[in-house]
Amino acid sequence: MSTTLTHSWYMTRRHMRNLSRQPWWIAITLVQPIVWLLLYGALFRKIVEIPGFRAGSYIDFLTPGIVVMTAFFAAGWSGMGVIDDLNRGVVDRFLVTPVSRTALIAGRLIQGAAVAVIQSAIIIALGFLLGGHFPGGAAGLAALVVCAVLLGTGVGALSTALALLLRKEESVIAASNFVLLPLTFLSAVFMQEDLTPPWIQHVARFNPVNWAVQAGREALQANPDWGLVFFRMAYLLAFMLVCGWLATRAFRAYQRSV
Repeated sequence: MSTTLTHSWYMTRRHMRNLSRQPWWIAITLVQPIVWLLLYGALFRKIVEIPGFRAGSYIDFLTPGIVVMTAFFAAGWSGMGVIDDLNRGVVDRFLVTPVSRTALIAGRLIQGAAVAVIQSAIIIALGFLLGGHFPGGAAGLAALVVCAVLLGTGVGALSTALALLLRKEESVIAASNFVLLPLTFLSAVFMQEDLTPPWIQHVARFNPVNWAVQAGREALQANPDWGLVFFRMAYLLAFMLVCGWLATRAFRAYQRSV
């Protein structure tokens, strides 16, 4: 176990160094959610006037959704890094070393979780600057970030599994596009769930993105229902573990093929 943890730390450092060498990519991943928050916050600010809409400000409502969506999108594209390592033979070179196979996956997921925390903090800070109020305080904000990280880690593991199985950039891009936007709009990221069509409400019940949004938004209320928050966190943890298991199976399938 200690060897796996040590190797995971080394792999995490490798991925963080690679990330630091791509300043434009870092800038784009930070700018995009900010644009979403500013654009949608301005475009749909009158939504709060709809009868039955419970938030007093659309920024209050939207900020948790953008935090979750950003982690979701960033994780959904993490498989592209795996494809790059496959094409350059990096993964094959690691396979002839004594490095822990679990660490090869865990290091990438830990790096993604660290990025999600940083992005979440920036978006939350921007939400405050735009006049957002989050009565849940530090505990609520921490719960929101945990939900985003759990979702992002699970989706990152799933994206890694797809990359190991498909091994083509075009295929991973197509699969990501097929999943990311539909799951985002089939959740409560932009609209209160009970104001959406009934069929969307039904689909949202089984949508991990919606679990994260529900839990994060509830945690930021003045008197949150922590039972609901922890249940949704449990769902997200189960989702993450299943996706991690799938990534491990995909990695073993890749090992058998080389």
